[in-house]
Amino acid sequence: MLNFDTNAIQTPYFIIDESLIIKNLEVLARVKCEAGCKILLAQKAFSMYAIYPLISRYLDGTCASGLHEAMLAKQHFRGENHVYSPAYSAHEFAEIMRVADHIIFNSFDQWARFRDVAGGKVRGIRINPELSTQEGAIYNPCAPHSRLGVTAANFRADMLDGISGLHFHTLCQQGADALEATMAAVEEKFGEHLHKMQWLNMGGGHHITRDGYDVDALIALIKRTKAKYDIEIYLEPGEAIALNAGYLVAEVLDIMRNDMNIAILDTSAACHMPDVLEMPYRPHVVGSGEVGEKAHTYKLGGPSCLAGDIIGDYSFDEPLKIGDRLVFTDMAIYSMVKTNTFNGMRLPSIALLRKNGQMETLRTFGYEDFKMRLS
Repeated sequence: MLNFDTNAIQTPYFIIDESLIIKNLEVLARVKCEAGCKILLAQKAFSMYAIYPLISRYLDGTCASGLHEAMLAKQHFRGENHVYSPAYSAHEFAEIMRVADHIIFNSFDQWARFRDVAGGKVRGIRINPELSTQEGAIYNPCAPHSRLGVTAANFRADMLDGISGLHFHTLCQQGADALEATMAAVEEKFGEHLHKMQWLNMGGGHHITRDGYDVDALIALIKRTKAKYDIEIYLEPGEAIALNAGYLVAEVLDIMRNDMNIAILDTSAACHMPDVLEMPYRPHVVGSGEVGEKAHTYKLGGPSCLAGDIIGDYSFDEPLKIGDRLVFTDMAIYSMVKTNTFNGMRLPSIALLRKNGQMETLRTFGYEDFKMRLS
C-alpha cells in the first residue's frame, strides 16, 4: 500500500521513503554490532547526499569509485572515506589524497606508481579470487580476463611493505552462501597474506536487507574470519542500504496498438532506469501482473527515439488511460545515479518521503541540466 498521492506530483518523480531506509539501516546496524565489523555506504549504488547525515548515524563511512564520489562523501558524510578505482590518473590522484583516508589500488604497478604520494593514508590492494558466483559477465568481476583485482598468479608478496589490507568485490545481489564460497577461495589463494594484514574489505553485492537473506550466517562468517586472522572486516553494500526503499512515478502519455497494446510513458528505460536495458531486468509496477495474468496486457515504453526504449510487458486489471500514474518499485538504487539526458530528456525530480509522512521535494531538473553537460 502506497502512503503518498501519485496524482499530487509532477512526473517523472523519484520518491525515497525515509522510514524504509531506516528499516534497512537497522538491519545493517545489527550486523555491525553482533559481528564487530565496519560497514560503508557504496555510493555507486546510492548517492542521495541529502540523507547522508542520517546514514552516518548507522554506518562507519563511505566507499567511492573515484574523485567526485570521494569529494561528495568528504563534504556530506561523517566517517571514513575509502576510494578504489581500476586505475588512477596522475592529475586526479593528488586531489583524491586531499579528501580520502583509505586508498585501494587495483594492481601492484599502480601501487608502485603512487606509493610515494600516498603516504599517510591507509593503503590496500584489490585481489581477484577467480571464483564466479553469478551469471552475466557484465557484473562478474571474476570473469575470464577481468581487469578488476590482482590474481594469485600475479600477486607480489615482495611489494606488501606499506600495504595494510586486502579488498575483494565479487558479488552482485547475492546471499551469504555466495560470500562463504568466495571467502573459501580467498583463503585458498591469499590466506598466507591475510595473516600479515590489518584489515580485509569483503566488498559489496551483499543483499543483506533482502527478505530471506541469512544474516546469522553472515555474522558467523565475519566473526570466524576476524578471529582466525586477527583482522578488521569491512563490508561496503550499496543496494542493501536503499533496497526496496524508493519509487519512480510515471504518467501514461499515449496508448497505441501494433499487434498488442502499447503505452508510452514520460519515463524512459534508457534515460531514467538504464539497468533495465543493461542487466537486463523487469522492474515491478504496483498493481500489475505478468503477461496475461490480468485482463489487459501492455508493452510499456519510454518517449525517447531509441527503438529499444522498452521497460517491459505488464498486465493490469483495468485498461490503461492517458494520464494514469504508474509506480515502479525498488528505484532508489542505481537508477538515480545512472540517469542521463539522452534526447534532452528531463531527469526525474527527487523527493524524500519523511517518516512523519511529509513529502519533501529535494531537486527538480530542467533545460540547464541538459545544456550544462554540453558545449
